[in-house]
Amino acid sequence: MGTPHLTTFVTPGDTRPSEGWRMGSMLFAVALPLALGIVMFGLGLTLTTGDFARVARFPQAALIALVCQLVVLPALCFGLVRLFGLDGALAVGMMLLAASPGGTSANLFSHIAGGNVALNITLTAVNSVLAVFTLPIVVGLSYSVFLDDGAGIGLQPAKFLQVFALVLVPVVAGMTVRRLFADWALRMHTAVKVAAAVVLVLVVVAALVSEFGAFTDHVGQLGAIALLLCVCSLLIGYAVPRAFGVERADAIAAGMEIGVHNAALAITVAVSVLGNETMAVPGAVYGFLMNIPAAVATFLFARSRRTESAPVSA
Repeated sequence: MGTPHLTTFVTPGDTRPSEGWRMGSMLFAVALPLALGIVMFGLGLTLTTGDFARVARFPQAALIALVCQLVVLPALCFGLVRLFGLDGALAVGMMLLAASPGGTSANLFSHIAGGNVALNITLTAVNSVLAVFTLPIVVGLSYSVFLDDGAGIGLQPAKFLQVFALVLVPVVAGMTVRRLFADWALRMHTAVKVAAAVVLVLVVVAALVSEFGAFTDHVGQLGAIALLLCVCSLLIGYAVPRAFGVERADAIAAGMEIGVHNAALAITVAVSVLGNETMAVPGAVYGFLMNIPAAVATFLFARSRRTESAPVSA
């Protein structure tokens, strides 16, 4: 775990964290999986088994988006980390974020922008399943590159199981509730989305507070990398599918899915699975800043759609 930067109440000459700090850190680590569970349960309430089968309806768009998400983005993030000279736990945290699947807020941005929300839901569902396998791989490689203290996690089965429990168990629970109590799930959908949004904000704030020193020491680097990663991800997610002839609505959905990551998942894995709060800081910075380029892109997409449809309406 990264060295705490918060002020601690200790006796002179005693460098150990205070009991209050340790209890707060433990509470943070326990609360994070519960918070992520709410977010992923809310995602499960929006999914059915048909969402996974829907990949067959959008094979080209889904395949291109998945390649961008799983291959291009980690490579892009690695280049940005090297370019800005970030290293250690913060570099691993950035790579963890890049390997995280799209966030549920991508669906909202896509809806407003005129994207194919059905494709968004499909990509989120598939990416969440794949993340169980890709996250430990990316993090294991990142440890070997950016940390030289022999603490690499490798591909330990226990890490796969922990990520599986964090990501898929609440999603499956939500899907089960949706299947058994469809009317209730539809009624609660909006309330759960609001709760998930509030939880995401709390997770981001808590992560920044818990490692405020690491944040302030590297805010310039982290802010620049987070913004560039989001902007480039949005551009790649939209431009690459369009270059391969994918329809505009599908390309917008891919852009939002690739550009808006699940920061809550990255933060929770950093703290609860890897036991390193410093690694959660990049996810927290990104979770705050990503809304700026995502909102700008949404506005531009929506505006261009209205401009294109105006002559038709006339």
